[in-house]
Amino acid sequence: MVRHPGRDPKNNPRFVVTNLPDAPEAVYHIYCQRGDMENRLKELHHGLEMDRTSCSRFLANQFRVLLTLAAYILFQELRRRAQGTACADAQVTTLRERLIKLAVWVQRSVRRIVLHLPATFPWLPTWRQLARAVGATS
Repeated sequence: MVRHPGRDPKNNPRFVVTNLPDAPEAVYHIYCQRGDMENRLKELHHGLEMDRTSCSRFLANQFRVLLTLAAYILFQELRRRAQGTACADAQVTTLRERLIKLAVWVQRSVRRIVLHLPATFPWLPTWRQLARAVGATS
């Protein structure tokens, strides 16, 4: 039985054809881990455009991939700090769309930087919670 939070349980049979001699539960666990790794690679490929290595020099492309991996690590930390919010299980693309791609008015003074968010921003509570989680003060 599979149970999605807030929904009734339902049957969701899975079939794996393999030549591994392990117990079925162990084989299924191995394939679930593999599927999770494939999803992380897909996030790097589609969410952060890791495959954009169009420079003519190798070092430039290597640096571009390195920056992409650094951005992915930052998004993983953002996702970790988003536990208990609507973005707790969000993929990189969703996090970018909901929390990063945002028009704000930046007000700078000697002591602080204030970000004025749009009044009708639907992800405002999540954004504020994450900002506080990484050290922002209100």
